[in-house]
Amino acid sequence: MKRILFAIITIFAVCAQGMGAQSAQDFSKASVQIKFYDRTMYYPGSVDDNPVFVQVSIVNEGTETLRFKLADDRMFSLDFTAYTIRNSTLPRTNDLIVKRSTNQTVYFRELALEAGESYSFIENVKKYVSFDEPSMYYLELEFYPELYKSRQVSVRSNRLSLDIRPAPSAASLSVLPVEDRTASLLKPEAISPDMVVEQTIIARQKALWDQYFLYMDIEQMMTRNAEVDRRFRAASADERARLLESYKSDLMLNRIDYDIVAVPERFSIENTSYSQLDGTVSVLEWFKYPNYREKKRYVYKVRKRDGIWQIYDYSVTNLGTE
Repeated sequence: MKRILFAIITIFAVCAQGMGAQSAQDFSKASVQIKFYDRTMYYPGSVDDNPVFVQVSIVNEGTETLRFKLADDRMFSLDFTAYTIRNSTLPRTNDLIVKRSTNQTVYFRELALEAGESYSFIENVKKYVSFDEPSMYYLELEFYPELYKSRQVSVRSNRLSLDIRPAPSAASLSVLPVEDRTASLLKPEAISPDMVVEQTIIARQKALWDQYFLYMDIEQMMTRNAEVDRRFRAASADERARLLESYKSDLMLNRIDYDIVAVPERFSIENTSYSQLDGTVSVLEWFKYPNYREKKRYVYKVRKRDGIWQIYDYSVTNLGTE
C-alpha cells in the first residue's frame, strides 16, 4: 500500500513540474526599445516643467505568443539607469525609492503580444533618475515582465545619449538665427568667419551648447594639448568618441579651457582677416565681476572645411580692467 501511495505522489509531482515548465514564459525573444519622444532641450531638475519623455516599445521578436505583466504604476515594471561618461550611475529619485520600499498592493494588467507585435507607451525619465548636474549621460532601460519585486527575469533596452544642459540664462538679448529646440535640426551654414564667431559667442551667453559646438572643431580644440593628442592618436575609434564626449562635458562644466567657455557680458568684433581656407577673427570681450570689468582680446583661428568655417584654435590677451 505504501508503495502504491508513493507511486501516486511521484506521478503528481512529475505532472506538476511538467505543467510549471509549460507555464513558464520564455522572454529570450522579447526586446525593449527606447527613443526620445518630442525631443527638446533638457536641463537639470524640473520633473514636470522640463520632462525627458522616452517612448518605450516592448516587441515580440519570436514566433510564440509573448505574455507579460505591466503595472498601472510603471515604476513597478521599469527601471531607467543613467550613466556618466565615466560609467558611474546617477541616483534614483526619492519618489521612486519611497514607492518601492513601501508595502503596498501593485495593480497590473496581463498583456499578450503575438509574433511581430509591439506595445508602446511614454515615460518621463526624470521620475526615475535625478539629474542634478549638466553633462552628457547614457540612458538605459530595464523591463521586468514579472514586475519589479520578481526581478529574476528582466529585459534590457538599447542605449541613448542624453545631453543635460546648464539652465539657460538671459545674459544676452541677441537672437540666434538657428533653431534652438532640438539638436537634430541644427546644421552649420556657409556663413562668414565673423558670423561664425559671433554666433558661437552668443550661443555661449545663452548656454545653448549645441549651437556653441556647431562651428567648432572639437577634435582639434581638444588635441591642442600634446599629451591629450598622444592619447587620442593611440586610442581606438570607440575610445576616441568617448574622449571627445568627455572633453565637451568638461567644457560644459567649466572644468578645462576656462577662457574659451568664459561668458562675456558684451563683445565687439574688432577685425576679420581670411584667405580662401584660413582666417582669424579678433574680438574684444568684456567680463563683469562684482567690483570691476575685465577687458580681453580674443583671436579665434578659423579654417574652411567642406564649405563651412570652423573655429579650431584661439589665443587670449588681457587688456586690463575698467
